[in-house]
Amino acid sequence: MSATILDEVMTSLHVLSLPMKVKFRGIETREIALFSGPFGWGEFSPFLEYDNVESLPWLMSGIEAAFVQPPEPLRKSIPINATLPEIDSKVRIGEILAWYPGCKTVKIKVGNDLERDLARIAIVSSILPTAKIRVDVNGSWEVEYATRALRAIYEIIGELFEYAEQPCETIAELCELKEKLQLPIKIAGDEVFRKAKDPFSININGAIDIMILKAAPLGGIRRSLALALHHRLPAVVSSALESAVGISQELRLAASLPELNYDSGLATGVLFTNDVGSQQIVDGQILMEPLIPNQKVLSDFAALPERKTWWQDRIRKTWANGAADWIKREGWKP
Repeated sequence: MSATILDEVMTSLHVLSLPMKVKFRGIETREIALFSGPFGWGEFSPFLEYDNVESLPWLMSGIEAAFVQPPEPLRKSIPINATLPEIDSKVRIGEILAWYPGCKTVKIKVGNDLERDLARIAIVSSILPTAKIRVDVNGSWEVEYATRALRAIYEIIGELFEYAEQPCETIAELCELKEKLQLPIKIAGDEVFRKAKDPFSININGAIDIMILKAAPLGGIRRSLALALHHRLPAVVSSALESAVGISQELRLAASLPELNYDSGLATGVLFTNDVGSQQIVDGQILMEPLIPNQKVLSDFAALPERKTWWQDRIRKTWANGAADWIKREGWKP
């Protein structure tokens, strides 16, 4: 199987440059690579700064989507959360929240300006007074700052504060934070799993209450499910800012979890000006439906030739970092 996969990936490859409605993670245009196989389409879209080692799980997730029979879904629709970038205008915040009809949970990106972050959270709470709120820090806070910030957020929204996602970078810092907080605030781990050399071997006792699962950076659906089973924590499925093709893989992960007790962060497609497919939000949920990329979008938003060459080279170098061994280890069959 592995001997022919790389050739099939390269033969069917489309590299796209998708513009975004709002800047997110500092990104205004998202470059992605798509390819097809016997079970549909796969996506390879690690962020441009990721090296070939960190990019390998992303490639394997895309290959799994295109070349491996997906697991049987346990549900037909996935409840999702709204995602709010670091926007401060009340009018603009209201406009963005309206992109997520029926959503009962909002994930808010926060940074290192506590006054701005608290104002943003207060605006969301005023627009959606019964919505649960999550904040995503991407590990950028020190323990003392995180303690002060999370206490201040809790004072504003109280029990509607669902969790803080990766407030500090390391497991040791997260343990220290939980000891200092002395408040019923759950801590979710994202980067501690997806950036770990071996996410199965890390000790998260006393640090994490909820695990964030992202199929792409974790190496696919099966590996994500195995990781959730290993750590035995409640899981939230979230996107890595993929196109509709990558989101389809994340939706299949959410549909395969034995329990899905939290809304999934899988509606980030609304942040794109144009996407390769439509995953409509109906009453706060996305239906599980097959997705075939829109041919016009594949054509109209094709990346420049030199960018396609760059991605082809990136795929080859990433593949060389252990793709064949990964396929053999997983026992994937054609």
